Amino acid sequence: MIDIGANLTDKVFQDDLQEVLTRAQQANVNHVIVTGTDLKHSRFAIELCNQYSGFLSCTAGIHPHNAKDVENKSIQQLTRIAQDEHVVAIGETGLDFYRNFSPRAKQILAFESQLQLAAELNLPTFIHDRDSDGELLAILKNFSNIQAVIHCFTGSAQLLREYLDLGLYIGITGWICDERRGTELFRSVTAIPDDRILVETDSPYLLPRTMKPRPRSRRNEPAFLGYVCAALAQARAQSVEHIQQITTQNAKTLFGID
Repeated sequence: MIDIGANLTDKVFQDDLQEVLTRAQQANVNHVIVTGTDLKHSRFAIELCNQYSGFLSCTAGIHPHNAKDVENKSIQQLTRIAQDEHVVAIGETGLDFYRNFSPRAKQILAFESQLQLAAELNLPTFIHDRDSDGELLAILKNFSNIQAVIHCFTGSAQLLREYLDLGLYIGITGWICDERRGTELFRSVTAIPDDRILVETDSPYLLPRTMKPRPRSRRNEPAFLGYVCAALAQARAQSVEHIQQITTQNAKTLFGID
């Protein structure tokens, strides 16, 4: 299994990261992609990759929450960071019109700049989309050659079809394990072709609610990726082994992981 999105630079992992990664390997997680959310954390992600070369890769990008701080020099710095050998995608980038921690115009500018950078560096894009009201889809249509994954998909069946029509990959998290909020996702994942589906934990968030018992800390980690695969297999009426096989191959294909 490959966890395509784990926020291992989060401070909640600072005291026991080695143990977290050991548990992941014991749980049959073969590779983890560490998410970069701003310049500082993208650099930190690369540092982790240097420490755990071969098991970790990372993304480099500026999350829409942090778009308010983006200037021309920010993109120049990101360009240099993204050329590191461990960086396999640009992101996490995108639009978040739900929280609007950054002005929408700044989010759009930062997103378009990172899509352009991904095109220039021939890297895929790791995309966040929440309540963008079609704006993100409209922007992506201007970047038709971009390879991308919609990370942590939680949208409607209609939105899923629109993403797939653009040839995008879809990242599934522990949201599918949530019997309260994930029911529509559970029903709609059957529409995703085998060669377009990926799995991720989005650690330390979205702890799978199917875990029994759940850890007292409520912290998610890559070792729990199997719960996502199990729920996905149930929803798609496929074997867990099949889900693990196709999502691993898709991650290797999109991110160029050996």
